Amino acid sequence: MMRLNQVTVGCTDYMASVAFYRALGLTQIVDSPPRYARFETPTGETFSIHAAEVFPAPPTIVYFECDNLDGTVARLAASGLAFDTMPQDQSWLWREARLRDPAGNEICLFHAGDARRFPPWRIS
Repeated sequence: MMRLNQVTVGCTDYMASVAFYRALGLTQIVDSPPRYARFETPTGETFSIHAAEVFPAPPTIVYFECDNLDGTVARLAASGLAFDTMPQDQSWLWREARLRDPAGNEICLFHAGDARRFPPWRIS
């Protein structure tokens, strides 16, 4: 059995990235400035940042599922986080909002419910 446990993205401004992910609601569990920090979700998955001098345009998209997407986005936007797109229903049955971290990594906050693992077009 394989489970996704950890995602690491690059960052160019350690302190700005730490502040961003803390503002997003993750709990910081490792602080090793200026190169590395690890965070945890309320259900125990981990996420980390690793400093890099430069890297190509980030192709990374990190997805965080939210039980109450609209409420979460409203709270984060009110706290000052800027969103590229506000919550929208998608044709793949997810509701998504998108923003970027300080290094330009795309963050997708979404709610998919059963459609995350069991969309109508799932292969048997």
